[in-house]
This record gives sequence, structure tokens and C-alpha cells, in this order.
Amino acid sequence: MRQILVLLALVCLCDAVKFGRLCEGNPTNQRRTSDRWGQGQYGARRGDRTHKGLDIVCSDGAVVYAPFDVTLNGRVIVYTDPAKKAINDGINLRGENLCFKLFYVRPDKVSGTLRKGERIGVLLPMQTVYPGITSHVHVQMCDKSDPTGYF
Repeated sequence: MRQILVLLALVCLCDAVKFGRLCEGNPTNQRRTSDRWGQGQYGARRGDRTHKGLDIVCSDGAVVYAPFDVTLNGRVIVYTDPAKKAINDGINLRGENLCFKLFYVRPDKVSGTLRKGERIGVLLPMQTVYPGITSHVHVQMCDKSDPTGYF
């Protein structure tokens, strides 16, 4: 019985973690739905693979914010394709006992800490690589699990 209560307490604690605003101009973390390039939900089909993140709407050049107090753990290289160089940047983050990555963001710095709401960097020009896409921050958990429950 005690093990069940501990497990329930852990589940409730995890459920309480919610991402604060990620992007300037999107105070409610509206998600990318469907556009000519696909869909933004976790598990969406991408040809022969599945989408391993959640896309949060963000305009090219908009400020990206820390969703809670975070530690910056280095840069993320998103693509190996040189044609996507304009958006090939991101950041590894840790906070609220979560490890996650934000793609398509040019971080102001790649180490140190930020408080909730402080500027991480800016969204890169997605329209130059994917014309007509709903520009977005891609949120991916380090273990590639579904981040949807945190929004």
C-alpha cells in the first residue's frame, strides 16, 4: 500500500509541472496544428518516422523565454543537412526535474542559469527553409518522451 501511495505522489508531482510562456506573442503556448509541412503534435507522421516533439507557435525573430527556472546545458545541432543551416541551432535545458531541448532557437548563451520568463534567445528564420510552415519552437524531451502533458 505504501508503494502505491509513493507512486501516486510522484505522478501528482509530475502532473503539476507546466511550461510557462515560451514565445513572445504566444502567451498561452498555442500549438502548431496542420500546415503544408505536416502537423506539430507529438507522434505525427513525418514520412517514415514520427515527430518526437511538440511544436509551439512562434514568429520568426520572436524572443524565446525560459518556461521556468532553467540551467542551460549547451547548444543543440538540429540537422546534418547544410541546406537547413539557417535554422540549425537550439539549446539543451534542465529545470523542474525535466531535461528538454528547444530547436530552431539562437540562444544568447549556452551555459549558466535563467529565471522563469528571462530571454533564452530568438526564433530562427523558419520561413527561409520551410516557406509557408507555421513557425514554431520544437520542444523535445531528452528521452524523446511525449512533452504534451507539460503544456
